[in-house]
Amino acid sequence: MKATFSVQLTVNGRPVQEEVEARLTAVDFIRERLQLTGTHVGCEHGACGACTIMDGDKAIRSCLELACRLDGARITTVEGLAERDVLTPLQQAFRRHHALQCGFCTPGMLMAISALLLENPQPDEAQIRDTISGNICRCTGYVPIVNAVLDVTGSAQPGVHHA
Repeated sequence: MKATFSVQLTVNGRPVQEEVEARLTAVDFIRERLQLTGTHVGCEHGACGACTIMDGDKAIRSCLELACRLDGARITTVEGLAERDVLTPLQQAFRRHHALQCGFCTPGMLMAISALLLENPQPDEAQIRDTISGNICRCTGYVPIVNAVLDVTGSAQPGVHHA
């Protein structure tokens, strides 16, 4: 017999109540039960950042969190960033700066940076780089991602590309 727990939480502003098995990870709960597939499964060890979501204002690795521990949580996934299909300024900056290529890391990057911007709306380049250092991107070289964040915070200098 598998142990189950009843969880009540809010996901992207929507109340959710589900019975979950004790060993179900948050990322599997989000993707399989809630059908929010923007949260990606990468390494399943918390090292790549592809599964990053926000619990309140804090970025967390959903592959390391158990779904049963989300009881009472306010979760935001990448699907919860845009309102009525209108991209956030950060998402628009990612598009403008070509800060995504294959797109696999993009949801985790957006969530980690969104949490940073809630904590610090004017991060410097070092703080941005520190925040995304836990998210692996094999395509962009991180430069366009940093430039997109600097742009959205108003810290970018026209014509300057940070390397």
